[in-house]
Amino acid sequence: MTDTSSQKLKQKRTRNIDLRSMRKAFSLKPITVGLAGLLLSACSSQREEAIVFNNLDECVSANPSASAQCEVAYEGALAEAARTAPKYNTANDCEFEFGPNQCQQVRTSSGSFFMPFMAGYMVSSLLSPRPYYQPMFTSYSPNSPYRYRWIGADGRDFGGLNKKRYSVSKSVFDKKPAVTRTMQRGGFGSSVRAKSAWGSRSGSKGWGG
Repeated sequence: MTDTSSQKLKQKRTRNIDLRSMRKAFSLKPITVGLAGLLLSACSSQREEAIVFNNLDECVSANPSASAQCEVAYEGALAEAARTAPKYNTANDCEFEFGPNQCQQVRTSSGSFFMPFMAGYMVSSLLSPRPYYQPMFTSYSPNSPYRYRWIGADGRDFGGLNKKRYSVSKSVFDKKPAVTRTMQRGGFGSSVRAKSAWGSRSGSKGWGG
């Protein structure tokens, strides 16, 4: 990991959630790979050419003529992350799965829970009026077999963080069900393994479903 990442992990980041705090935390994530060129529309009616960006600045830098669409996708992915991220009863359980200082506390009228920060976002058809997007998560925990791997909002494993470009089914961008119950320690890995077994089968419920 970079020096920036090491310094970042020393900072306490567990806090009440709102989109502004998520935006701040997300913008501090390291850029692992520089990208260039415009993300165009899908190559066919069945597949979408997609790119994962680490943060909003990375998307805008790669696509200066589509900065507004980059922001629309970014804000939408943040909101989806709040809805669909895996959720835990304790900070220890969340950090066991995702790494120290990689989780935030969410308070609701019925209690509170902990969820990982969004690590990146996948976008497609960026030059369209309404681009496709979904939040992406990763683990920095040595306890997780999914350390430094891109994991989608429904638990799909997209591979290592060094890979940024994909050809994916349109269903990848379907709206996922909201996660309303918490997971136990080890649930992250179990869900990802299950999703790998499901493949692209429709009707999967994602985390905690």
